[in-house]
Amino acid sequence: MSTLPLWAQVLTWLFLAYFVGINLVYLMLNLIALRAVQRDRAVRTLATLPAYTAGMEPGVSICIPAYNEEATIAESVRSMLQIDYPDFEVIVVNDGSKDRTIEVLRSEFGLQPFQQAYRRTLPVKPLRSIYRSPQHPQLLVIDKDNGGKADAVNAAINAARHGLLCVVDADSVLERDSLKRVVRPFIEDPLTVACGGTVRISNGCHISRGYLERVDVAPNWFARIQILEYLRGFHSGRIGWAPLNALLVISGAFGVFRRMTLVEAGGYSVDTIGEDMELTMRLHRIHRMAGRDYRIAFVPEAVCWTEAPESLAVLRSQRTRWQRGLMESLWRHRSLFFHRKAGAVGWLACPSMLLIEGLGPLVELVGYLVMTAFIVFDLIAWPAFGAFLLLAFGSGLMLSASALLLEEMAFRTYPRPRHLAVLLLAMVVENLGYRQLTVWWRTVGLVKWLTGQKQRWGEMHRLGVRGAGPRP
Repeated sequence: MSTLPLWAQVLTWLFLAYFVGINLVYLMLNLIALRAVQRDRAVRTLATLPAYTAGMEPGVSICIPAYNEEATIAESVRSMLQIDYPDFEVIVVNDGSKDRTIEVLRSEFGLQPFQQAYRRTLPVKPLRSIYRSPQHPQLLVIDKDNGGKADAVNAAINAARHGLLCVVDADSVLERDSLKRVVRPFIEDPLTVACGGTVRISNGCHISRGYLERVDVAPNWFARIQILEYLRGFHSGRIGWAPLNALLVISGAFGVFRRMTLVEAGGYSVDTIGEDMELTMRLHRIHRMAGRDYRIAFVPEAVCWTEAPESLAVLRSQRTRWQRGLMESLWRHRSLFFHRKAGAVGWLACPSMLLIEGLGPLVELVGYLVMTAFIVFDLIAWPAFGAFLLLAFGSGLMLSASALLLEEMAFRTYPRPRHLAVLLLAMVVENLGYRQLTVWWRTVGLVKWLTGQKQRWGEMHRLGVRGAGPRP
């Protein structure tokens, strides 16, 4: 073995320091999340009582943007119509679908054309028709030209008659009490402008007539691994940052906003890929720079179930899009970084997001390539190379295990031994190829952003089957 040059030694130590730093940040967030969950346990118990906040619930407009969702749209709407909440409406926006989405809605809910005054508070693509359902008076359907998800949500903002707007994906199913839980911060704190809930993977679960009957894990390994990714993202990335009022993303799959706050902020941006993160960061920037008190909250026990991609092609498109959207949002709101008014958002959350999620894939990919080159050219001993791989893989296992532990301690979503055995095995499988693939895809997304390449949303083929899949 040749002596490792000084520059190579420095590079090696930098990679090791980077991995250690990432783990320390995630460990800190997990500890904050654990403390927050323990502190809120009594509140969660109280919130399940029928009398809690009775009569104080504000009206909510539930927005469902839909594009080519004929396989799942009827069940998703049924899920929203059966939620346990006193005053709400459901607004489905058919964003120029090319399939039978609007026909399915007409057939399933007996839609009739409805002449309604429509205020164009926010600019949107032209509307084709507005429908009401005689069977479900709280259901409004807007059919419009295609303009993208952000444009569809803005159309719903214009039509909404309530002060709070809940945005959910068209393939999502809310647990019956989720809306009551996610609006709780708005009741408890008038300064709350937005609140997110937990998003979990529905693949493999048994959902009938819009109601979650049984939780299970999917037979598809891609979906199983995504369960772990979502647990890490929502426990460390949401519960951990929320107590610092530094939450950077209210998921586009499930989030609630004050309608007037959205209008004042200009609605969802139609010229970015990651419109949910961009909007959350814009709300932070507007309030921080104006010196206004506000709160962006997160309620982990408010749960939404959504379908995850099971094909390699769709998953690749999703991850490159997410990475580009992340970088677009951070760059667009770069004025938050280390600004004297930015607080924990600009001094902790934004730099961490840039260094860990933004540049992390590139650093990890370069680390793999450099360490491989060192071993090929006999510049480093096999034990040192093994230590690098052990650190890289061990960190992933540790973060997944801590997220699963927090999940079981607080929520017990997957209580059966078979569930835990499958998820523990998925932790290992994730680090033996899947993680490296996502590192590559995210690096491609980073390069696309740097070079200004166009990024399409892409289309996800919905399974359209909500029953439990075969057991492993």
